[in-house]
Amino acid sequence: MRLMALDVGNRRIGVALSDPSETVARGLKVIRRTSRTADIELIKALVEGHEVERIVVGHPLHLDGRAGEQARRAEEFAADLECELGLTVVLWDEAFSTERARQAMIEAGRKRKERRARLDAVAAAAILQDYLDSLRAEQA
Repeated sequence: MRLMALDVGNRRIGVALSDPSETVARGLKVIRRTSRTADIELIKALVEGHEVERIVVGHPLHLDGRAGEQARRAEEFAADLECELGLTVVLWDEAFSTERARQAMIEAGRKRKERRARLDAVAAAAILQDYLDSLRAEQA
């Protein structure tokens, strides 16, 4: 089984998957948002196609830990996913995930066009990798 992470924005959703051993995360794709119903249907198809057992949704908290408007939107989307898909959906602090993703792609020599196209998926992978690392730390 695999885990999936979503970096949910107003215009795009970055999607990442874990490997079957739930050790390594990789960016999968970027979904251009159209409607909540259509977005959830696309995610449902990915969940079924990749045998996902849990979804991690990036939770964009302020630096002081408060939840702003974007965090509340992520919470609502996570609740909708849990209801529609019947899977456990976990909110996970996404602090600096987009900036870390951008920096990693620059260091890897990715061209600006590719960075723009893949940024949300790579940010979702950063969120998922943080989550996977925390699970391993708990088991140690």
